[in-house]
Amino acid sequence: MLMATYEETDAIGANVLSIALIGPEERSRTSVAEALVGSTSGIPRQLPFYPEIDQVPKLVELNFDVMILDLDSDPETALDLVESLCATSAATVMVYSTVADSELMIRCMRAGARELLTLPFAPGAIAEAMVRAAVRRTAIRVPSATKKPGGKLLVFFGAKGAGVTTLASNFAISVARESGRKTLLIDLDLPFGDAALGLGLTPAYSTADALQNFTRLDANFLSRLIVKHESGLAELTAPGKVMKAPNTAEAVNRLLTVARHEFDSVVVDSGSRLDLTATALFEPDAIIYLVTQVGISELRNSNRMIAEFFAADFPKLEIVLNRYMPSSLGIDEEHITKH
Repeated sequence: MLMATYEETDAIGANVLSIALIGPEERSRTSVAEALVGSTSGIPRQLPFYPEIDQVPKLVELNFDVMILDLDSDPETALDLVESLCATSAATVMVYSTVADSELMIRCMRAGARELLTLPFAPGAIAEAMVRAAVRRTAIRVPSATKKPGGKLLVFFGAKGAGVTTLASNFAISVARESGRKTLLIDLDLPFGDAALGLGLTPAYSTADALQNFTRLDANFLSRLIVKHESGLAELTAPGKVMKAPNTAEAVNRLLTVARHEFDSVVVDSGSRLDLTATALFEPDAIIYLVTQVGISELRNSNRMIAEFFAADFPKLEIVLNRYMPSSLGIDEEHITKH
């Protein structure tokens, strides 16, 4: 048994941060606990050991706001624990060490740690970290009724080779330039999306990073993954190499929720991925641009997609005939409309 859950308040009755200090080394734990005195935290609960990975769910159930882990006693075990906690908990996870090892710090960041603290702490370092944790807790707990309405969701979807990426990219740039409002292009055509190539962008992160870490995805994390185009458009690109990313509706839906809360317009290049039809991309308030070309096979596939996914007349559907040149069609407009 780890410990009992609890709730604490400060002198004026406001909730304070609940904190768990985790690590086998007592002296360093005591140093951290002493540094926390006077910050926006309650008395920290101390675990003088690293919990086993199968104990993490019980630890998460205690609903700590902050978990601070000793990195020095066993770095590999600590990193595994950080990754597991970040994947399953909304808590702010921090690590502390007596050595500023840049390679280890990078690994901690990739595992999901939000604060990297070095003992002895610089003046004000722990207090500033607690303030950031308090701001993050407020953002997570803010009632949905007080949040701004979600941004417009505009999804480009079509048959392979229909030019979905080109249309989605140019459309997104036009929206960003003409509206002057925050616009994001998400490339969900995994694993081979190439919207970044068309826009001349070389990002460090990708949609795969967002989906792999969807349990800790928030506005701050998303802002670190996107790259800006000269037009003002923000883009979350597909990875430059084949990467494994969860294709679950939960991961995609979390990404869309965060994106729509932060941007006025969210344009999605979904390629021809039929597996995405079960996600929030096809919610009633979305606008779907079904991209096709004028050819027997393309029109036939578009007809089948409409019958399968749009029979209930929602979400809103717009059909885009790409590369439309009447003089060289070979198929008249009556037959196009029929098909």
